[in-house]
Amino acid sequence: MHYLHQAITDEQVPQSVEAAFQHALDTYASETNKLIAVWQCFSDADFGYRPHPKSSTVEEILRHELLSGRRFFGEFLGAPEPEGSAVLPAPLSVHACSERMRMLARRRLEYLASRTEEWWLAEQPFFDAKRQRIWIFWRRVLHTAHHRTQWTVYLRLLGRAVPPTYGPTADVVWQGADPTHTVEASERK
Repeated sequence: MHYLHQAITDEQVPQSVEAAFQHALDTYASETNKLIAVWQCFSDADFGYRPHPKSSTVEEILRHELLSGRRFFGEFLGAPEPEGSAVLPAPLSVHACSERMRMLARRRLEYLASRTEEWWLAEQPFFDAKRQRIWIFWRRVLHTAHHRTQWTVYLRLLGRAVPPTYGPTADVVWQGADPTHTVEASERK
């Protein structure tokens, strides 16, 4: 998959000390690239946009994604994270937030690469429950995917192109892409 904006290249993804967990690092880098590619479709002028009075604004989701990522990695996974007051860039802009996300993700990748199987599988407090760190990690990935999807809906409602994240979109296609839209395609083996 080639992203419109690649914040973390394949060469920048560290090798895990535990080969069985390399997929977690590769996925986190890929998800960061997808997230930033979607962020880059917005401008600072879009910060106040919300499709419904009960919806979050573009700025609120962006701030939430940066701050909640700090909490997930710092509180629940024990990663060395900056103080909460240092997470949001000033002034706040799409570009500055994208760069901050890239920087935070690269630091997190280094930390995750050094973790052992015992660490990944150990239980850790997660809000009012105890969960394995690998579970908490995947919960974070899913959380980010949720908000990325929210943003793609905002893009569509704003009449903007939606960038590819898992494959082609109605706006971006390429030779060799093979989306599954038919029963026949779903039956391929």
